Amino acid sequence: MKKLLVSCLVLLVLMVSFYFFFRETFDRFNPLIAQEYVYVEIQDEPINDDGRYKYDVNGMNESGETKRVVFSTSARLDRGTHIRVLAKGTHTEAYTFIEESEMP
Repeated sequence: MKKLLVSCLVLLVLMVSFYFFFRETFDRFNPLIAQEYVYVEIQDEPINDDGRYKYDVNGMNESGETKRVVFSTSARLDRGTHIRVLAKGTHTEAYTFIEESEMP
């Protein structure tokens, strides 16, 4: 009984660790998370990601909920740039540049 409890706890810790450290990958393959558009205005500086620019930003979906998305680009984006991101959780499928008037 004790071994079963310890095994379950170890498995639970591994699953939680996987979720926090590999959340983008987890969200990408999770069938319970739906794709949605998230609208973002670039405000912060990007993170250097092996020659690419990685952005970890909060945006809003069409219903007004705040969502976190992570995406990378090959070019540095200017502050105030507006982007519509097709996201599944924190994983980004695609993004397009939009005008400020298209923001929700």
